[in-house]
Amino acid sequence: MPDSLRLTTVLAATPEQVYRAWLSSSEHSAFTGSRSEVEARVGGAHTAWDGYIVGRVLELETDRRIVMAWRTTEFPPGAPDSRVDILLMPEMGGTRVTLVHTGIPSGDGVKYDEGWKENYFEPMAGYFRANAKAPRRRTSKAARKPAPKSPKRKAAPHKR
Repeated sequence: MPDSLRLTTVLAATPEQVYRAWLSSSEHSAFTGSRSEVEARVGGAHTAWDGYIVGRVLELETDRRIVMAWRTTEFPPGAPDSRVDILLMPEMGGTRVTLVHTGIPSGDGVKYDEGWKENYFEPMAGYFRANAKAPRRRTSKAARKPAPKSPKRKAAPHKR
């Protein structure tokens, strides 16, 4: 019988930000720290962790839900894809992310439970925390002036 798991975390971001990041190749790569590619449309392919994870997008509800067919290179030959449902709910201070992963090859649930926490939830929390703390750039008249050019330095003489 296949394994399944349900994980929940709260991220310091809006549902729109989490949805966009999950479906953006560049942001997905940034929050995981590994190359990812996502075609953000139903039927679109996705890969993560340099091809360790592959699948396709099954359903999208803008800013609320992402459903993906999902498998890793460790799935047994002939095993069907598993299914990952990512549910996004606004919550005070951010977004409650509930991940439901079903159809995991029998006996591998614990491994993927740890993987989701260590390779997705923890890095995403840091990614959104860092983005929330990044100061918004304001430009004053002084800031818009070009910086003065620094004087040219003579090159250090070469030793022989």
